[in-house]
Parts: sequence; C-alpha cells; structure tokens
Amino acid sequence: MNASARPPAPEPLPHPVVDNHCHLEMTLEGTDPLLPEAALAASAAVGVPRIVQIGCELESARWSVAVAAQVDGIVAGVALHPNEAPRLAGRGAFEDTWAEIERLAADPHVRAVGETGLDHFRTGEDGRADQEHSFRLHIDLAKRLGKTLVIHDRDAHDDVLRVMDDEGAPERVVMHCFSGDADFARACLERGYWLSFAGTVTFKNAAELREALLVTPRDRLLVETDAPFLTPAPHRGRPNASYLVPVTLRLMAEHRGDDLEVLCRAVEANTFDAFGGVW
Repeated sequence: MNASARPPAPEPLPHPVVDNHCHLEMTLEGTDPLLPEAALAASAAVGVPRIVQIGCELESARWSVAVAAQVDGIVAGVALHPNEAPRLAGRGAFEDTWAEIERLAADPHVRAVGETGLDHFRTGEDGRADQEHSFRLHIDLAKRLGKTLVIHDRDAHDDVLRVMDDEGAPERVVMHCFSGDADFARACLERGYWLSFAGTVTFKNAAELREALLVTPRDRLLVETDAPFLTPAPHRGRPNASYLVPVTLRLMAEHRGDDLEVLCRAVEANTFDAFGGVW
C-alpha cells in the first residue's frame, strides 16, 4: 500500500452532515494537495457538502477567511493554536499577531474562534502561562463577537475546564477532536458543550473514547476529520479528507446502536446549532 495515496471514497451517507473541523491548507508529505473546491466536491459526493475550515496561525487564518468568502459550503474558524501562542510570545510577536486575529474573527464568513485551548503534550511548563493567556483572550473574543468557541484539549482536561469556568463560557462551545473518557465527557456535557468526534474514535486503542461516545446524548454529537490528520481506520496512516467523514460516522452509529440516517440528521442539526445556523 502507498501510504501517501488517498483512500477510496466510501459509500455515501443517507443524509448530509458537516465536517466541522478541517485544515484544507495542509497536506501530508508526499501527498498532492486537494484544492478547496475539489475537496468540497469530493466530500459532497458522499454526503458531506459543508466544511468548517480552521486556520490556527496567522497565514492560515487569512487563507481560511479568503476561502470561506469564495467557496459556497465553506465557513471559517480563526485563532492562534495553543502551541503557536508560546512561540509567538517567545519572539515578542504575540500582541501584533493577536490584533490581526481579532480583526479576522470579526469577518462575517468566520463562524468560530478556534481552535484554541491548552496542549500539555507539545508545550512544556515554560510555555504554559503564555498558552493559558492566549486561551483566555480567545474565550473573551468569542463572547464579544457572539461566535462559537472551538477548543483544542490535549492532555489538559482539568486545566481546560478550570480556565473555562474562570472565564465563563460563550453561548456555544465545541470540544474539537474530543479525547477524554466518559467522566470527562459528562463534565463537558454538564456545561452544555458539544463533543466532536474524529477518526480517533475508530482506532483499536480508543476504548475509553468509545465509552465517551456512548454517554453523549445524540443532540450533543458532532463529527469531524481534522484533515489531513487522524484518518479513520482502516485507512489510518494515509491522508485524511472530508470525504472520509462517512467512515467515522458509520462506526459511531454502529457502536451506539443508532440508525445511520437518524444519526446523520441529528449531527447536521447539531452542527448548525453549534456554529450559528445554516450556511
């Protein structure tokens, strides 16, 4: 198998859903890029006609807003990634960069502030104060603009909830690529957050994540790719794209015992609720 080759298209879904988290500007090494129009056409052909394109550093945020303005079916989220914040702070560039993110976030094609949050896997103790400061700024921005907050949480569950509780959550919060167990899922659900599941839920070693899937009410479920990363099994290791959402969603329906069309309809409605309406 050619690890850089894109997986085949799956069987189309019985009802459309949204890929609520994708990085169309990124490609894996050795993989030909998919232009936004081509990526959307491929996903629409299998029942994924809408994408939330996430730009989480300045250039990708600018690109995301431009693409959302040009391509029907795509809206944007913009932010400084948790791992980007300490890098910028370290070279004295955070404040100027943040001012530009604030400006971009106000664009009407932007539905979300994110992905923001905390990452204790890639950022060590020396960068965590800058990361938390950035997270707090993003929470405030989402509240001021009335936009969805999209949270990146890697090995930082307790601290993410601590900061959110300190600041007070915006009206709409999405836990991107949910990575916790059932107890953490319950803690997020008690706060009214939506939980977005990616291809990781299909991995053999993800039993705790599938337990979290089971305790999540149908009206709080979202699906995403985080493409080009986190490709669902059986294609793990190959490039991900929005057209592979049906692989993840079928596993979700099977594991939960849900009718696939019923789950698709719920996920579509949830995504519009979570991101401020239909586009």
